[in-house]
Amino acid sequence: MSTSTVPPVVGIVMGSDSDWPVMENAAKALDEFEIPYEVDVVSAHRMPREMIAYGEQAADRGLKAIIAGAGGAAHLPGMLASVTPLPVIGVPVPLKYLDGMDSLLSIVQMPAGVPVATVSVAGARNAGLLAARMLAAHDPELLARMREFQQELNEQATEKGKRLRAKVEGAASGFGF
Repeated sequence: MSTSTVPPVVGIVMGSDSDWPVMENAAKALDEFEIPYEVDVVSAHRMPREMIAYGEQAADRGLKAIIAGAGGAAHLPGMLASVTPLPVIGVPVPLKYLDGMDSLLSIVQMPAGVPVATVSVAGARNAGLLAARMLAAHDPELLARMREFQQELNEQATEKGKRLRAKVEGAASGFGF
């Protein structure tokens, strides 16, 4: 729902366009809940002035949360959190080496007073869902949709359990494979 007619309420930023295959999942999650967002590259190391301006101006532009994805040193989420009053959700993006563990540790180890909510490595979908939950706390309609979503998850898991039990019970009686 990244459109110019509806002002964005969530910013999805990343250090490089190469992070988009991971970060796109945050956008898809927000789309499911019809939450308007913007997407941009805001590199902490290659464009620090623009990154600081983005964080400082985000609240005044109407954003309610920022989802920041970064790999390697992964300074983007923490640096944004240091200059914005908004909640920042960090997404560790896996790179060629270390499978994103370096990014995870960098994002999660923030000093007192500069919080970054951190999701799993490549967990951009959960970042989008977390942003949706934050917004739902102040939006009854969105809260109702979130409850419906949770009920759907419950029903899917219940059905998977039924199928597994049937498969195991069938195997115990000599058939089912």
